[in-house]
Order: sequence, then C-alpha cells, then structure tokens
Amino acid sequence: METAIVLLNFGEPAVPEKEVVREYLTRIFYDNASLEDAESEEAAWERSRELAGRRLPGLMEEYNEIGGSPLQEQAGRQADALVETLEARGHEVEVYHAMQFMEPLITNLPATLAADGIERVIAVPIYPLCGPSTTVSSIDSLEEAIDEESDYDPEFTAITGWHRAPVYNRLRAEGIQSFLDEEGLDPNDPDTTFVFSAHGTPRKYLDEGSRYDQYVEEHAAAVAGMLGIESYEIGYQNHTNRGIEWTEPETEDVVVGLGDSAERVIVEPMSFMHEQSETLVELDVDLAEDAAEVGLDLYRVPVPHDDPRFPDLLADVAEPFLSGFAPSYYQLRQCQCRNKEGTFCFNAELPPQAGD
Repeated sequence: METAIVLLNFGEPAVPEKEVVREYLTRIFYDNASLEDAESEEAAWERSRELAGRRLPGLMEEYNEIGGSPLQEQAGRQADALVETLEARGHEVEVYHAMQFMEPLITNLPATLAADGIERVIAVPIYPLCGPSTTVSSIDSLEEAIDEESDYDPEFTAITGWHRAPVYNRLRAEGIQSFLDEEGLDPNDPDTTFVFSAHGTPRKYLDEGSRYDQYVEEHAAAVAGMLGIESYEIGYQNHTNRGIEWTEPETEDVVVGLGDSAERVIVEPMSFMHEQSETLVELDVDLAEDAAEVGLDLYRVPVPHDDPRFPDLLADVAEPFLSGFAPSYYQLRQCQCRNKEGTFCFNAELPPQAGD
C-alpha cells in the first residue's frame, strides 16, 4: 500500500507582496467565519475580505520588516528531514507538506495524492498544542478536500496533539536551557521573569469544549519543572479583529505589568515550531519595544524548528501506523478534540475506572 505522511502547517507569505498577503488574510478570516453569524456563504466571504482589508496595512509592515516569512522554507526542511529519518528506519513513505492559508494549499493536495497513487494518508499537523482553528481545522480541510476529489478514497488517519511526547518536552526544555546558558540568564534571579507566550484563541472555542488553554498550562508546568524554573507567567498572543473575547492575559499586558518588579524578561514562544511573524515581529520587535518602554530587557528564546530530534519525534508518532501495531502501545488514543474515527492523540482523557 502506497502511504503518505502529510505535514500540515498554517502557512505565511514568503514574500511581502500586497495581493498575496491580502488573499492569505482572506482565507484565514473565512476559515473562522463561524465566529460570527453570516447570512450566507457569500456574506461570509464579503466579511472576510473586509477584515482582511483592515488587517492588511499592519501585516504588510510586519512582512516588509522581516522580508517575508521563513515559515515555508523551514516547513520544507522539516519534511525533507522526515524523509531521511523514515528511510533510515526502512520505511518507504512519501512525505508532503501543505498549508492552510498559503501555497502549497491543503485543498489542492488531494489531486497530487491521487495522481501519485497514494492509498493511505497520515495527516500530522505541526502545531505543538492542539487547537480548533489550527490542528483540527487543518485536518478537517484535508479530509474534506480528499472527499471532494472524484474517484479517490484513500485510508485516512490523523494525529492531533503530540505535546506530551517526552522527546518534544526534552528538546524544548534543552533548547531553552541552551539559550539561557548562551545569554548568561538565570530564570530564578529575582530581577528576572520567565514568560511562556502562547498563540491566543477565541474564548468561544474554549466555551465549546476545546482544552487548548489546559494544554498551554500543563506544557508550561512540565517544561518549567524540567528546567527548575520556580515561577513563571503565561501570556497569549491574540489577534482581536472581530470584537470577540480571546484568551487572557495578553502577553503584552503580562510583560508591561512587570516593569515595576523586574529588570529583564525571558519569553518562550511555546506554540510555535517555526519562526514566523508572531515571533520575528510580534515578539522580537513589538514586544521588545513595549518592554523597553517600562525599563525591561527582553530575551526571546528561539523556536527549535531545526532540532535534529524533531524528525525522530514525527517518525515516532507515525510509527504505529507504518509498522502495523496498536497506536495505544505508544499511548496514542482516540482524539476527543476531533472525535472522528481514525484520529489519534496523546491528550485523550482515559475513562474513569471502576471504583474511581
């Protein structure tokens, strides 16, 4: 059986071209159209274009500042590294990477999969913390696009939450420790505060049952424990374009509020496995300026997108489906965030046992 692993990502424009960025934004807003009540699909697209137009000037400034996003290039290198890792393990597997909102688009991939004779598809989103508009939405987009591809019906498997994988926590913690050592920083120094900065999400998704905020809190606690960090803060990077409630507190508010109690702040962008505008601009530029205004020096931990252990992690996650043993052997169980047959994760809560 010809098998493919599809690495799913958010996507960002690699070049700061106005119409490319406008189309990218429109896709994002339309994908989250359910946050508002639209009378029709046409109305939802119109509202998405309106929101994209509002956000365009600010985002163009960000992309011009960094010369376009490196996300696409880094995602491609991760896919290539996974191919090498799988080949070394004796697996003949095709690896593709596709994006939710930039080319290569997820919606265009099924035609390629069909033409390549792929009979089994394993979807692996490159989002450390499972969220509805990232992890779940990307998998839904791929499965729906496959269903719409005529005369094509491959076996479909998806893997959602993997932040509990031990090697992931270890590579993340060791990346932070290396940065602390290089910069001569002590996170337990009384004049230093450590902040985990997570990508924000609309409160509506949490109210509907998403456990994203719980994943943020437990991952922060795990990594802090591995590093011996005695206290820390958590903030969320929100994009409040629709006038709806988002996760709190915002990272900016957390950092600015430290001005009277610390001299420096260390920020770990815990939701990201690529460098992108949220790290290179929102943190390195905007947040650094906010910190400086209240007398803080800001140190931002790099994203470990090129850690050599990451391809092994992805290969480990896919191993049960490639080698034919029970996913539960690796603690992969039926996902509850995307409760559809064939979707697995490390985050599923076990049912209560007799006597509990």
